[in-house]
Amino acid sequence: MEIYRGRRLWVEKSIIRFPNGIEREKVIIHPGHAVAILPIDNDRCKLLRQYRYAIGDYIYEAPAGTMEPDEKPEETAHRELIEETGFAAKTIISKGFIYTTPGFTDEKIFLFEARDLYPSSEFGKDEDELIEVVDVAINDLNTMIDNGTICDAKTICLIHHCLGC
Repeated sequence: MEIYRGRRLWVEKSIIRFPNGIEREKVIIHPGHAVAILPIDNDRCKLLRQYRYAIGDYIYEAPAGTMEPDEKPEETAHRELIEETGFAAKTIISKGFIYTTPGFTDEKIFLFEARDLYPSSEFGKDEDELIEVVDVAINDLNTMIDNGTICDAKTICLIHHCLGC
């Protein structure tokens, strides 16, 4: 049974039958799939310092965004990279995907590494996003994760997938 449907996500409640035969009522959130991109420029990368209203604070994270219904992950990565950083990439490499929180959502985030960056204004920024692009030395990423400066799970996974940090 559908509980809520918005522009980008919907919530359903249903009876789930587990592989062991037990049935339970569960709620599943379907936010749509997304992408996250790590833009790398030599020994530096571009992260965002972005305000996230759900936590009421700014965090450091990789550029990311939700896929449109007709978009392929690579197309979304190209668009979101430009919208959020003002840079495009000549080379975009798939780095797999992650499930964000499979205990209650089917959201999948496709991970990408972006190289050979160049300025682009093909897509404009979204009005409701408070974003500052921050240039970070790759050598500083582990310290930023260890001290909690980078605490965003998708960004930590992306750094690991792209750089082996």
